[in-house]
Amino acid sequence: MYRNIEEITGKRTFLSTGCLKAMNGDIIIDKEKILERWAEYVRELFKDDREDHNIMKNNFAGPPIMKEEVETAIKKMKHGKATGPDNISVELIEALEDFGIGKVTHLLNADSNRFIQVYIHCIAKEARCNRM
Repeated sequence: MYRNIEEITGKRTFLSTGCLKAMNGDIIIDKEKILERWAEYVRELFKDDREDHNIMKNNFAGPPIMKEEVETAIKKMKHGKATGPDNISVELIEALEDFGIGKVTHLLNADSNRFIQVYIHCIAKEARCNRM
């Protein structure tokens, strides 16, 4: 992962093989097949087999998220930051260019009708009567 980030950001130069391993172990050289493999990887990464009993339909009716909005949001994100639980960095999405932004837009629009309700309990600060 760090090697990919260094390659994308240009902090370090090295030779790339231009190939990728398929799920069955075969080496992929064709650019289209490599993009298909990345799409397969992202689908597997976000595959969720949990029950939907905690997921509720929301009442947020609005227009679908546009590709330009996602592109603008990604451009505003800071580089070199730690990834979240999905291990996908901003640099990786940017490296996939139009393909990556399209996939993120699709995921956001597909998930816009679902949300998980989470209750956050606030803890009040300690009250101090005598400040000196």
